[in-house]
Amino acid sequence: MNRLVRKWLGLSLLATGLPLLAQAGTADDDSSRVRQAHRRIVFQFDNRYSVIDGKLVGINGLKLAVEWRGRLRAGAGVYLLSNGIPSQEAVPAELPVGTTAELRFRYVAGYAEYLFIRSNRWELSAPLQFGVGRFFTSFEQPNGAKSKDAKSTVWLLEPSVSSHFRVFPWFGIGVGAGWRETVFVERTLDEALDGPIFYGRVKLFLGDLYKTARFKRKLFSQQHFRYEG
Repeated sequence: MNRLVRKWLGLSLLATGLPLLAQAGTADDDSSRVRQAHRRIVFQFDNRYSVIDGKLVGINGLKLAVEWRGRLRAGAGVYLLSNGIPSQEAVPAELPVGTTAELRFRYVAGYAEYLFIRSNRWELSAPLQFGVGRFFTSFEQPNGAKSKDAKSTVWLLEPSVSSHFRVFPWFGIGVGAGWRETVFVERTLDEALDGPIFYGRVKLFLGDLYKTARFKRKLFSQQHFRYEG
């Protein structure tokens, strides 16, 4: 756990040390001068890459969160591997020759995210996720029959640093990087699942999308960025 704390503190220091990258606009874009709604709903496609059992894999995720005053965000997400990972372990002797084995991993997570920098265009934040899921091996026999071994419950922490660029008032794209640390699990799972995470994401700002439709604004307008201070 001390190792995890050091990593998260390092990521947080990195976030606070990158303001010039996130403030590429003029001084009028400073988040302190941008009026933020008291609260709003944020929906994210949180697709990411990671290293599991020594292999680079894709993890697909969906997040829904509530944001308060443009600084604190909290919500929940669900994640699963985009594809199974070929297992390095031997296939059980009772299964026929030619049986293939793949590792599977899925989990749900609650998260909190503090926004260090917030402007019309840019955002830089430090999310922290705490989740629980299942890790198991799926077997497929030559005749197509499938089975699973016993599922292991996995608890995990994921501190990271994230940033995004808002292309339109209701749509943004972003990147991030962090670390996944499993807790309360046996050592073999700890070694297989601990590892870096990095991701790209697409963000839909439902409140701004609603305002765009309600007030009949142009869908791909840049007026919000030119005139809102």
